[in-house]
Amino acid sequence: MARSNPLPGSSRFLPLIAFVLSIAALYFAREVLIPFALAVLFSFMLTPVVKGLEHFRLGRVPSVGLVVLVSLLVAGTIGWVVSNQLIDVISQLPSYRENIHNKVEALRGPAGGALKKAADNVRELSEALTVELAPATPGAATPSPRPVPVQVIEHPQGGIQYLREMVAPFVQPVGTAFIVVVFTIFILMKREDVRNRLIRLVAARQLNTMTQVLDDAAMGVSRYLLVQFSLNTAYGCLIATGLYFIGVPSPILWGALAGLLRFIPYIGPLIGGALPLLLALGAFDGWTQPILIFGFFTVVELIASQVVEPVIGGARTGISPLAILVAAVFWGALWGPAGLILSMPLTVCVVVLGRHVPQFEFLNVLLGDEPVLSPKARLYQRLLALDQQEAQSVVDAFLKDGTPIDLYDLVIIPALSMAEQDRHKGELDAAKEAFIIQSISEVIGELAEYDVPEPAHRSGRPDLRVICLPANDQADEITAAMLAQVLERAGYPVLCLPVAGSVPDAVELIAGIVPQSGDVVCISALPPFALLNARSMAKRLRQQFPDLTIIVGLWTFTLSERAAERFGQAFVETVVTTLGDAVNQIRRFAEASNPDDAATETIARVTPASRG
Repeated sequence: MARSNPLPGSSRFLPLIAFVLSIAALYFAREVLIPFALAVLFSFMLTPVVKGLEHFRLGRVPSVGLVVLVSLLVAGTIGWVVSNQLIDVISQLPSYRENIHNKVEALRGPAGGALKKAADNVRELSEALTVELAPATPGAATPSPRPVPVQVIEHPQGGIQYLREMVAPFVQPVGTAFIVVVFTIFILMKREDVRNRLIRLVAARQLNTMTQVLDDAAMGVSRYLLVQFSLNTAYGCLIATGLYFIGVPSPILWGALAGLLRFIPYIGPLIGGALPLLLALGAFDGWTQPILIFGFFTVVELIASQVVEPVIGGARTGISPLAILVAAVFWGALWGPAGLILSMPLTVCVVVLGRHVPQFEFLNVLLGDEPVLSPKARLYQRLLALDQQEAQSVVDAFLKDGTPIDLYDLVIIPALSMAEQDRHKGELDAAKEAFIIQSISEVIGELAEYDVPEPAHRSGRPDLRVICLPANDQADEITAAMLAQVLERAGYPVLCLPVAGSVPDAVELIAGIVPQSGDVVCISALPPFALLNARSMAKRLRQQFPDLTIIVGLWTFTLSERAAERFGQAFVETVVTTLGDAVNQIRRFAEASNPDDAATETIARVTPASRG
């Protein structure tokens, strides 16, 4: 007897359970994970320096020790200066009270201003309502006596207790810093062992590939962190220098905070600029220095974010703007202020991991800034959604760097092929089919007036004329119109015929235009039934007009050379799968003095792109 599953369908909830448990582990183990995360980031930044020292045969232990020692000395010096300036600022705060009061009164306006009168009226009304609504105490002639405040007098503290209270605030930061240093030294010393364990965990059977992938990922993360750290350090130094010349007290403190807070996306620079601005409001009598600080921060931030970071490729995060906000909220909610500062570097590491490790590819899809849909898929998806405007934006975006023929071959024809496949499966209703056909026809009409270079003078056979013939339906007719437009730009006389009801009707259309010996017929067909329709039509045309040059365009069709050869030797001169290849073949026919030689040379020619 088969044993029944006590929890039917429970496997569907396993990913959700794993996600919840992971979040819980990140939250409750934050005391250990935050130092470990900091150590990992520091190791990424310091590994290139350690490797550089090892390259000069210094050895692993001396290299790591020297790099860590210098880093601690620099960090300790900056921390000492910043802490002293922070103490000075705190001690000077009471002297700023009068300036702050004067600026607040100035913002309120003159004594008899309308804003002050409105505030006084609201206050008087509130007091009147409070008196009227207060419950009356019967028989109470005099108010009750005011309570006597109780004062708690503490006993004098002993020396040990005083020392304990003075040292207590520094125990946790110093302990965290010690753990970070230990983790960083261990990772730098044993980085190959950590890498090998990750390879064993992810893909032990693909050692060569995974080694290259992890090396590239580590190099990319290290480069990003180094560049971002350098930029933020330069940003902080520039802010400190500017504040020094403006006259703001403790400029090194505000420069260090501005550089550190810049790791927090979006709101970090705002906070870094607001702190010295608030100090200037209290430290100076007038408004000149606050206005200078505001303008200085605005200019520096605009230059850093809009000029310097885009120019330096290493500063590119590879994260979508929405993912940056989500990551900041996520890590900030889990780990507090430390999570806000670490959110961007940690998310960059996660995205790089998802970009290079197949098992974590979903992370790159969710968080990365690369388009997850190709242009052809985005165009078809927008057409399915009946969104003409966004579909046109896909076309316009492609044309910024591409040509109309590339747009047809790489975007529009593949999207039309997807629609044909869905139509033959019965998954595309008539309304959407009509909308797709109409939208693509409008795009082709607009591209007819697209600004392209004038075609060069065509040499070769002057009697050559191209006849574009659809194989079966409207989709084939649209692709024939694309081919006709491309050939007209290339300087060839083109005649584009409408779709016929059947193969005999198509043959009658050809007979009606009295084909000549120099004519080339291009049969245009789209999958999934393109091969059958094109073969039947080519066979009838060859029987009816044996002197015609026949080319079959099986657009987006993956055709092997053997299949193309069998198709070509039977009825046609050549088979093509892209508009660009069709133009090249017709040019070959036009430039050949003997059409039979050109046909023999180009039989069964398939473009490399079609095989891909």
